[in-house]
This record gives sequence, structure tokens and C-alpha cells, in this order.
Amino acid sequence: MLLKLVMFIAASYAALLLLVFFAQSHLIYFPQTGRDIAITPAQDGLAYEVVKLATSDHETLHGWFVPAPSAAKGTILFFHGNAGNISHRMDYLLTFYRLGYSTFIFDYRGYGKSSGSPSESGTYHDASAAWRYLTEIKAIPPSRIVLFGESLGGAIAAWLAAQQKPAALVLASVLTSVPDLAAELYPFLPVRLLSRFQYRTIDYLPSITCPVLVAHSPQDEIVPFSHGQALFQAASEPKQFLALQGGHNEGFIFTRKEWAMSLDEFLITSLGAP
Repeated sequence: MLLKLVMFIAASYAALLLLVFFAQSHLIYFPQTGRDIAITPAQDGLAYEVVKLATSDHETLHGWFVPAPSAAKGTILFFHGNAGNISHRMDYLLTFYRLGYSTFIFDYRGYGKSSGSPSESGTYHDASAAWRYLTEIKAIPPSRIVLFGESLGGAIAAWLAAQQKPAALVLASVLTSVPDLAAELYPFLPVRLLSRFQYRTIDYLPSITCPVLVAHSPQDEIVPFSHGQALFQAASEPKQFLALQGGHNEGFIFTRKEWAMSLDEFLITSLGAP
């Protein structure tokens, strides 16, 4: 009986490993969480342009370009997290608008109205398409573009910052890497061997030359505060750390005026004179 019990446990563990290996994309991407566009910038009084982007691998992305109310201080290219779509980030759009920045926000493949299915390499293709849109179609100089990534979107923003030369990079509640976070969440699994996704934010930072702002909350229950601390340590100067308060889905920069003003001060310094 003991042998049968051991064999049953071993078989169950092996089945769990196989399930995690083949289904892990469903543990990372949640495009089904509010797939429909719930609201548009116009409903909050913001003028905007609907943008359709073609990626290099033939997907079509949906996004919004929200111009600043007057001469823009700069343009923010926003990379959202792994759940929901661009219509769930209206508070960010309002904050950036009130601070005097234009914003381009888009949905990754498989999210919102964008075609395809999400993948790590796919999200990097999406980031490159968004960069080309701003620099080539909108003719905005790279020195006037800020990359802002929240949660998983921070890894994508950091990847792009390592490829290009933006004015600044902002990482809000961002993980060091998928294997690092998974190892903390599932210590009973060999996740570093199983992981088919990397999103190694911490590995991109040493080659990034622009100013970096890392914002993170000690109360973050999804991406531990230690990830933000590690990212800050890995970033080169000039860099700045902003301590937030609240959980992962509560401690947003826009929830406190002083945090938004700290962001604005960092961006003004990073962007310099127009």
C-alpha cells in the first residue's frame, strides 16, 4: 500500500508539472478579464484618436492617442498589465492629460480589440510597432517619449528601452522576472525549469541608459516589494525610487496627488527643455 501511495503521489505531481508547463500562458495573460471596451476617453471629456497598428508579424493592434491639452511636455507610451484592456486605464490617461503629457496607449495582441493571441515574443513585436507609430507616423523624437509600464507591462517597456533610446522609463509595481515571481508563489515546483516565459526586467536594466523611476508599494501582495528594490538596484544612474502605499491593484500613482507630482518632477527633469 505504501508503494502504491508513493506511486500515486509521484504520478499526481508529474501531472501537475505537465499542467503547469502547458497551461502557463493562462497563468500569465488574462485578456478575457473585461475584453469589451468599457469606456472611451471622450466619455471623460478627452479628445483622442483611434489608432490601428500593423505589427511586423501581421497582427493588428488597437489603441488610442490622447493629445495634451496644449503644447505637450512630452509623450507617454503606456504599457498596461496582464489583465483587462486600455479602457480600464482611464485614470492614467486623465492624470497624464492634467499633467500636460500626450499619451499613446494600446492593447497587446489578444487583448481588447487587438487581433491574435498573447505571447512573450508577440508583446515585444507589439511594443516595437507602438514605438514606430510614435517616432515615424507621429514624428515624435525619441528624446520626447517616456515609456511607462505597470506590472507585467513594465517588463515589456524595459525591453523596449533596452532596444531604443527614450527620454525616460517608469516601472510601476513591476516584477524582476516571471521565473523569480513564480518561484516565490510556487516553491514546491521547479518553476525555473518549467517556465516558458521570462520577461526578465532585471536583465534589461543594465543596458538602459535613460533615467529610470521605480515605483512600488511595500503592501503589494502580488509582486513583492523586494522586486521593486531589486530593479532599483539594477538600474543605472540617474534613477529614482517612489514608495507607494496599498495593494497591487490599489497603490497606483494616480491615487495620490503627491505621487503624481513626484512623477511629473521626474519627467520634467528627464525630458529637459522641448
